[in-house]
Amino acid sequence: MMLLSAWISGLGLGSMYGLMALGFHVTFAVSGTVNFAQGSTMMLGAVLTFAFAQTLGWPLVPAIMLALVLCALYGLLVEVAAVRPFASRGSDAWLMATVALGIVVDNLVMFTFGKEPRSLPSPLAVTPLRFGELGLGVYPLQLLIPVIGLSLAAVLHFVSRRTRWGIGLLAVVQNRDAARLMGIPIRRAVAGAFALSALFAGIAGVLIAPLFNVHADMGTLFGLKAFAVAILGGITSAWGVMIAGLLFGTAEALITATLGSGYTQILTFGLVIVVLAMRPNGLFGRAAVKKV
Repeated sequence: MMLLSAWISGLGLGSMYGLMALGFHVTFAVSGTVNFAQGSTMMLGAVLTFAFAQTLGWPLVPAIMLALVLCALYGLLVEVAAVRPFASRGSDAWLMATVALGIVVDNLVMFTFGKEPRSLPSPLAVTPLRFGELGLGVYPLQLLIPVIGLSLAAVLHFVSRRTRWGIGLLAVVQNRDAARLMGIPIRRAVAGAFALSALFAGIAGVLIAPLFNVHADMGTLFGLKAFAVAILGGITSAWGVMIAGLLFGTAEALITATLGSGYTQILTFGLVIVVLAMRPNGLFGRAAVKKV
């Protein structure tokens, strides 16, 4: 029963990693860059929801909606302020710029929101569901999180592979000049990808907040693990990063349940190294085709 409970918890946790990794996938697929402030975006989703719902006393749904809108706007800010000025000149300094912006936001939230972790109540994380004679208690939110994550991955895959708009966005990173001649607004496409990336991270923060404490540093380790998941699954594959997230989260929960939390980071990141040594392009990624 302990292992079953850990497996269910791992699926929920892995879905969070997968959602954030989807954000890395979106920006990389459209612009060839990634948002290393993704962890701070996840934290903003949780903190803003708490501020609107608990501090201001708003109903939960409007609080979540406004928090997600602000997360998307933050994604636009990341692209305009920390990525575009450098990527447009062919510089890789956006790597450090996005990290620095995330640190700035984390500290601003710490000064305004405070250091103390806080709990965000949710009607989906109050009364656990009991399954038969096992006595296993699972919150409805833990079951809902994987459904939301897999559904978003399916929608993203369909849009990017089966719609004219999605295929056009993928053309931006492959050949910008050709995409521009086809009438694709390059800057808006890249900005939109960063807004969508931040939206995914915000959703992850909103979903995980009732199960974990809300605090200014909550996104740091999540962001690091999500990037590891994105590379592990193959950052060019939406399904790949989502499945890798589920595998990573499940492995993490099972290791914690059987061996203890002291071994969790050692073994999970050790497994990442082993898998990438055998499959450098990730579990579901493909090597880039170089034309000469």
